[in-house]
Amino acid sequence: MAGNSLVLPIVLWGRKAPTHCISAVLLTDDGATIVTGCHDGQICLWDLSVDLEVNPRALLFGHTASITCLSKACASSDKQYIVSASESGEMCLWDVNDGRCIEFTKLACTHTGIQFYQFSVGNQREGRLLCHGHYPEILVVDATSLEVLYSLVSKISPDWISCMSIIRSHRTQEDTVVALSATGILKVWIVTSEISGMQDTEPIFEEESKPIYCQNCQSISFCAFTQRSLLVVCSKYWRVFDAGDYSLLCSGPSENGQTWTGGDFVSADKVIIWTENGQSYIYKLPASCLPASDSFRSDVGKAVENLIPPVQHSLLDRTDKELLICPPVTRFFYGCKEYFHKLLIQGDSSGRLNIWNISDTSDKQEGLKMTTSISLQEAFDKLNPCPAGIIDQLSLIPNSNEPLKVTASVYIPAHGRLVCGREDGSIVIVPATQTAIVQLLQGEHMLRRGWPPHRTLRGHRNKVTCLLYPHQVSARYDQRYLISGGVDFSVIIWDIFSGEMKHIFCVHGGEITQLLVPPESCSARVQHCICSVASDHSVGLLSLREKKCIMLASRHLFPIHVIKWRPSDDYLVVGCSDGSVYVWQMDTGALDRCVMGITAVEILNACDEAVPAAVDSLSHPAVNLKQAMTRRSLAALKNMAHHKLQTLATNLLASEASDKGNLPKYSHNSLMVQAIKTNLTDPDIHVLFFDVEALIIQLLTEEASRPNTALISPENLQKASGGSDKGGSFLTGKRAAVLFQQVKETIKENIKEHLLDDEEEDEEIMRQRREESDPEYRASKSKPLTLLEYNLTMDTAKLFMSCLHAWGLNEVLDEVCLDRLGMLKPHCTVSFGLLSRGGHMSLMLPGYNQAARKLSHGKAEVGRKLPATEGVGKGTYGVSRAVTTQHLLSIISLANTLMSMTNATFIGDHMKKGPTRPPRPSTPDLSKARGSPPTSSNIVQGQIKQGWSQLAAMHCVMLPDLLGLDKFRPPLLEMLARRWQDRCLEVREAAQALLLAELRRIEQAGRKEAIDAWAPYLPQYMDHVISPGVSAEAMQTIPTAPEASGPEAKVQEEEHDLVDDDITTGKALTFLLLQPPSPKLPPHSTIRRTAIDLIGRGFTVWEPYMDVSAVLMGLLELCADAEKQLANITMGLPLSPAADSARSARHALSLIATARPPAFITTIAKEVHRHTALAANTQSQQNIHTTTLARAKGEILRVIEILIEKMPTDVVDLLVEVMDIIMYCLEGSLVKKKGLQECFPAICRFYMVSYYERNHRIAVGARHGSVALYDIRTGKCQTIHGHKGPITAVAFAPDGRYLATYSNTDSHISFWQMNTSLLGSIGMLNSAPQLRCVKTYQVPPVQPASPGSHNALRLARLIWTSNRNVILMAHDGREHRFMV
Repeated sequence: MAGNSLVLPIVLWGRKAPTHCISAVLLTDDGATIVTGCHDGQICLWDLSVDLEVNPRALLFGHTASITCLSKACASSDKQYIVSASESGEMCLWDVNDGRCIEFTKLACTHTGIQFYQFSVGNQREGRLLCHGHYPEILVVDATSLEVLYSLVSKISPDWISCMSIIRSHRTQEDTVVALSATGILKVWIVTSEISGMQDTEPIFEEESKPIYCQNCQSISFCAFTQRSLLVVCSKYWRVFDAGDYSLLCSGPSENGQTWTGGDFVSADKVIIWTENGQSYIYKLPASCLPASDSFRSDVGKAVENLIPPVQHSLLDRTDKELLICPPVTRFFYGCKEYFHKLLIQGDSSGRLNIWNISDTSDKQEGLKMTTSISLQEAFDKLNPCPAGIIDQLSLIPNSNEPLKVTASVYIPAHGRLVCGREDGSIVIVPATQTAIVQLLQGEHMLRRGWPPHRTLRGHRNKVTCLLYPHQVSARYDQRYLISGGVDFSVIIWDIFSGEMKHIFCVHGGEITQLLVPPESCSARVQHCICSVASDHSVGLLSLREKKCIMLASRHLFPIHVIKWRPSDDYLVVGCSDGSVYVWQMDTGALDRCVMGITAVEILNACDEAVPAAVDSLSHPAVNLKQAMTRRSLAALKNMAHHKLQTLATNLLASEASDKGNLPKYSHNSLMVQAIKTNLTDPDIHVLFFDVEALIIQLLTEEASRPNTALISPENLQKASGGSDKGGSFLTGKRAAVLFQQVKETIKENIKEHLLDDEEEDEEIMRQRREESDPEYRASKSKPLTLLEYNLTMDTAKLFMSCLHAWGLNEVLDEVCLDRLGMLKPHCTVSFGLLSRGGHMSLMLPGYNQAARKLSHGKAEVGRKLPATEGVGKGTYGVSRAVTTQHLLSIISLANTLMSMTNATFIGDHMKKGPTRPPRPSTPDLSKARGSPPTSSNIVQGQIKQGWSQLAAMHCVMLPDLLGLDKFRPPLLEMLARRWQDRCLEVREAAQALLLAELRRIEQAGRKEAIDAWAPYLPQYMDHVISPGVSAEAMQTIPTAPEASGPEAKVQEEEHDLVDDDITTGKALTFLLLQPPSPKLPPHSTIRRTAIDLIGRGFTVWEPYMDVSAVLMGLLELCADAEKQLANITMGLPLSPAADSARSARHALSLIATARPPAFITTIAKEVHRHTALAANTQSQQNIHTTTLARAKGEILRVIEILIEKMPTDVVDLLVEVMDIIMYCLEGSLVKKKGLQECFPAICRFYMVSYYERNHRIAVGARHGSVALYDIRTGKCQTIHGHKGPITAVAFAPDGRYLATYSNTDSHISFWQMNTSLLGSIGMLNSAPQLRCVKTYQVPPVQPASPGSHNALRLARLIWTSNRNVILMAHDGREHRFMV
């Protein structure tokens, strides 16, 4: 999973499809998906239907260079994995169903071909990838982890391998790898399953090596039909060899001077060979090549000229003869049993896929007709409505149907503004959420022209090539300045607040290709410059302060491909595409030197060492992208898109670092907009990244800082912050007011990007903004960049929720969403994306669900709204399991957050829509009632809350039933399990609810399956590990534990048939709790929190396998300082990891105590006794546990209070032990001063506890008929035995001379005289008070009112009326009077 936070991308593609110059093609095994890789590094997934209709589904981003090869990476049918490799040595493993990147790695070598090879060891099937490329061996890579296991090496004339094939032999256990080297030498390796099982790095040498004189080999393939022949295709001829002894059987020359690029067997007697201009020829082989015929091998040994030539059978030609930039890629695929088509698939440089269906029947000579042909652009054009660009509504050109293209853009998160440069030279500044709402959702804004209000800057004479907002990269720049560069050679400085042009630099002699910011450590003068790069190979430093060009470095002979800084030496280092490096002095502008070769590389690397500090200090989502790029020093600028994405993604996902126990960093921007280009010539595609956690934090912080505190009741607050802690939520009514004060102060520090512009000022500005429509007035006030006041956070939430909600499944709820909650329906399909590991992401193409919609098209023509909801609502939850998981988590956690807020609707004034909006015709009364938020009636509030709660419930529980299981992809258990203790409470609750709902849905069988799947990963522990001093060896077993114990343990809440699993799970959880902090398992990590939580929830299951006292002590240790931790929490912000652990531990303790009160009480009592014994014997060393006990006194009392509240009978059974614990935890002096009733009122509710103030004694009646007497001053305790059954009540006489005890079971009441001799009462000599029984009376037994256990506790009580008289009062009101 990608990092920690939940980030969902939504894409606005625009009308023009991205360039997709195809470089590799693959058809998946089930024949349902075609995968194409392109020269810009993207991978496109196309859905292929049974009748060979093709529809593009998604684009995968992540590679930074051209894709060289694709291969399948998994043989099982339920997982569709493919692997891709690029020119820069990157390899990625993708899940084709949802475009998730499962694993990625980067090797130092480029692969040109990958073959998947599967073998079985025992009953385990293992996959290997055999890679070859620009290196003299074949690398064998593990197909799941992408690690290189070993290599196949040549002893004789090692050389680059140009192609290879794997021959599977069914007769023996040996498989052969046949490869042709670049010099035409055929090499053979034998791979057995034993070798494949080996993990060692020993190379394997070839079995034989034979020159077959095939220069320039293009492909080699093995005939699967006869299992006897090999086809080798070279650029000028192709040959068929016998696979047994590699003798030549047949040869064919190239047709009319064309170059062959590959070939394959179509059937036993036909081959298909294709050329570099896209034509394919089918040849019939002569009989001497067919093992079935009698003349097989009859020609072996003859010279090539004398062989019987093959006959050309038919020709497959391209229909369109357009010129192509590079040769098309052609591949032949034939399916397995259930999928029988034989397809020839060809992809070309215009992004077009051509498919021919080659059936064996055709014996005709002329060409086969092409079955299907489609390009990305055609797929875009077919869509209605067209895929939206980000500002299409503002870019219409009067008499053309294409809007102006956006050629450069930059997002300013602090103001929520998107700046777009267009191809006519104008630059538009718009509120990002507003313009996205126009593009995606339907509402009254569709009727307005030129909405949303925007500002246009005109100054460039032709297309704008790059934009930079320096303040966002570094705060040292003025926040008014925006820099733009264009094709007209000029760089312009704009003031975004007033919209005026400040300065134009015309120093370059070519179009500006890049604008970047110098690092922090430069000289003061350079710090106020920006650096511009132009296509005439020049670099300029332009000072924004002095408004002049400080330095122009322009003698480079080749295009510039990297710029580095050496601030300490005042050098600017420029690397060119030919490998030369120029070093310039920044202040003089003199060329210091120009070097080539190895020195050049060293100089660039030396700069790398100096820079990272500067780059990492800008840990902002818009990290100086160019610096990040130069740091990885990758080739061309065309890769910008990927670097942008990767830096953005890594920042957004600030992956596991935040979990290491240091205070997490929050990205404060709930919305980031990133423009990406797949190719330099393309217009921008805009991706909106919604950060769910940041959005929740902002909503809650704004809620907390609302001036109208009256609306927020303490219960609300508890809901928002206490989360799942129903018991002792740490916010109570009294503290609410104080808290608000704190919040208001901390907010301003915590959220540096003033998300919420200061409320008070805004009110003022709002009033003025009403009259302010004339431009002069606006220009004079320089502050507002905002042309339309609106609440950024609420707007983001509105856009996001409207896109995510599954419309069209529940009519009533949809109405509520539209009218009450103010959500809007999407009017076109929303293209979501999925971020996965390391910033790899997949973006759905518009129309990814076309195939599904074809059926409903007949009915759909009726109204325009119908097809929209068809495609929109049901689209995203049927795409893939990972997407469903992300979306459901997001929508449920947000709905719950909004439900906990006071005015959480997207209609009304608090949305701050500047121009007052006409009320909705449908609900005039509502909009009047909603005039001012504070007075909006409670009824409306209730309806809103109910709306959100219904919305959450529908997505959590009812989706599978509403959608039907064929259309619904259920969420992934392991993804939910990873978030079981997410740092953001709302996400955590959503994940828990979803996981439990899903477990309920899959029922017993599904749960059993999940357990079986994960159980093997549970670590095996030796028993000695459980003891608190964990040994070092145990540390080695941990890495697998976190992954597994998560989902594993949860499933077992419901099932107890897996005893051995329980034992290991229990041990794993204990281990995770007690393991001392280490780099692998930091003190407050999510996994540790999960363990704590599960120990609490499933305590009854694993109690037998746990060392209960160690576990309880571990938990107490964690929540000892809970009060401190939880006191300084800011409202709305997630808890710090330490506070979070404390909260979880506290919750777990309460759960354990209520689940197994006796275990809890006896364990703690044992610890207390151990502690008091140690304290008495002072020489002994302080034990670890004792300090924990002492620190956690408050916590223990809290739990006991809960127990008395909820489970009084269990407490009574162990009352003496409970009293021991209470006596230990309470301060003796405090009890003396205030009395027990004050210090711990809960215990005094029991009739079998009595406290006598004057000599500070406590009497406790026990279950087995004895009475324990405590002396608070000495802490001593003595026991007297007086009854045969449990004691029902005890009471001290008012003067303390007598103690009355009563037991209902043996129906006796006894009076004990306390020895009040002078010495005894002073307590001198520590003499214990002497007790003797004075009188005993027989009493008729009292019958309990009902058999309930609680009533047994309240049977009767003793009340002294004077020093000598006592009343025994039964629960039904009868009284017996006694006299001593």
